[in-house]
Amino acid sequence: MRAAAVLALVAGLLLAPAPAQAEQQRADGFAGLNALGVDGTTGGAAGETVTVDNLADLERYATAAEPYVIRVRGSITMEPYGREIEVASDKSIVGDGPGAELVHGGFFLNGVHNVIIRNLTIRDTYVPGDWDGKSKDYDGVQMDGAHHVWIDHNHFTRTGDGLLDIRKDSDYVTVSWNVFSDHNKAVGVGWTPNVVTKVTFHHNWIRGTHQRNASIDNTEAAHWYNNYVQDTAMYGTMIRGGGRLVVENSYYQGVPDPIVAKDPASQVVQRGNVLRDSPGRSDSAGTAFDPSAYYAYTLDPAERVPGLVTRGAGPLGAKAGGGAGPSGADAGRGAGRISVALDGTGDFASIQAAVGAAPRGAVITVQPGVYREMPRVWAGRRDLTIRGATGDPEDVVITYDLSAGAAKFYGGTWGTAQSATLAVLADGVTVRDVTIQNATDETVNPGPAPAVRTAGDRTALDGARLLGNGGVLQSDGRRAHLRDCYVQGDVDLVRGQGTTVLDGCTVRSLGPGNVLAGGTVLVNGGRLEGDVAKSVSLGGSGAAVVRDAWLGAHVKDDPWTGEGGFAEYRNTGPGAAVTADRPQLTDRQATRHTVKRYLTGWRP
Repeated sequence: MRAAAVLALVAGLLLAPAPAQAEQQRADGFAGLNALGVDGTTGGAAGETVTVDNLADLERYATAAEPYVIRVRGSITMEPYGREIEVASDKSIVGDGPGAELVHGGFFLNGVHNVIIRNLTIRDTYVPGDWDGKSKDYDGVQMDGAHHVWIDHNHFTRTGDGLLDIRKDSDYVTVSWNVFSDHNKAVGVGWTPNVVTKVTFHHNWIRGTHQRNASIDNTEAAHWYNNYVQDTAMYGTMIRGGGRLVVENSYYQGVPDPIVAKDPASQVVQRGNVLRDSPGRSDSAGTAFDPSAYYAYTLDPAERVPGLVTRGAGPLGAKAGGGAGPSGADAGRGAGRISVALDGTGDFASIQAAVGAAPRGAVITVQPGVYREMPRVWAGRRDLTIRGATGDPEDVVITYDLSAGAAKFYGGTWGTAQSATLAVLADGVTVRDVTIQNATDETVNPGPAPAVRTAGDRTALDGARLLGNGGVLQSDGRRAHLRDCYVQGDVDLVRGQGTTVLDGCTVRSLGPGNVLAGGTVLVNGGRLEGDVAKSVSLGGSGAAVVRDAWLGAHVKDDPWTGEGGFAEYRNTGPGAAVTADRPQLTDRQATRHTVKRYLTGWRP
């Protein structure tokens, strides 16, 4: 055999799912144990194998009293929207090749046992506008009081509430090699005061989610190993109540508060994990339990987990990372043009879902409406554009209401990084013709309440409206450029650590205090407006230049405070003046304080 052929064969073996993974018919972990009268989880192996390609047949066999192996072929749309089939005991529901999926619905396992759900995509029951999942309990899979359940090699995305909920004393459950993506709530375990549930999670990929990554409550034993948690907004893996959790050889990337023991009785033992760009809590508490006392298992090195999981998780035979299969949404994203609409006419009903599906360089067009959500443009979504469909920013409003000073339910405060309505973590992102609002009630939660936080380089806001209280723009990335924008808030309207250019923008102060706070800021043209009775300082920290701008009478006569580097140049309006308290640039100095110079080679 030629060397090239040998190398190709070796590469194929390395990239392909392991044979044991592809052929395994019996659950491992807790679902593989002999308990409660069930000797491991074999699903419908004792019964007939049938193939279904429509809802009627799927429901007929899934709810039957007899055991069945049900092979699902192609895409099945659930009706009505959000429908959950109540699966009976002794069932295997297995996708039959790439593209096997349930759309607009899921499964409910209520007091049943010996169920396998495998090799499926379960997607798109999101209720437009219901980011918090409070109006409809549309889960991908929900189980109440079930036992011996194996959830393996599926892709869960964009459901109405949780992607996977393991509830009410469900027991002997294994969740392996799944992808959970692009949603608010990923995986929840609990909803009971009893400390009963035993559950194994291994080789799952949780990405682009906000909370429940996973949230695990009152488990007798939760074993979490070789999982890859990537790009989450609020927290990582949490143990609650009197639960016991062991976290081993897992990889956390871009996850704030990656491992949390929430309550005094919560126990977590962690070992061998990798925490990359994952600040905040990484708790250890108590002795938890010894997983090897229940079953044998083999750990992969944590450093290998991202590669193993991104290649192997999700439906077998699908593209790496659990591709969602053909749909109108996939067709749009393939062309790099994605639409979002609340009325069902778009590819997606949430901006976060569209960001998760977007390839590099995609344009996401958002139709008119009020989108109550907290979109995150994750670090891997480079060169993305989010634009309002009409060109009028008042037609498209992205809003949420979380302040930096608000208390986390597990201790501490959210801070500016986690409380922003829109956070741009990737490089080269443009946001155009939309309104971004942090609608926090500052009488309840005072302090910064950012509408936008930038953390990537080359963030461009074009014709956008930023509304909030304090700290409306938290500019922490290397360079941000705002052109023809409207920024409105109370105090420290532009703050952070990066370089920010406001080019022809209107900045309206609603209260007294500083307009600019921190970082390096150039105000080039535009207007600074406000109530004359609520006088403002231009800046109190960092370095700032305000030039060729119209300044309202609310600007103080001595507008610069603190020890920063400040200057003005050719400003006009009732708040402009040339005095000893207001350093002015010379014409020669002004040539070094231009948009081009501040952006150092980047032309938005």
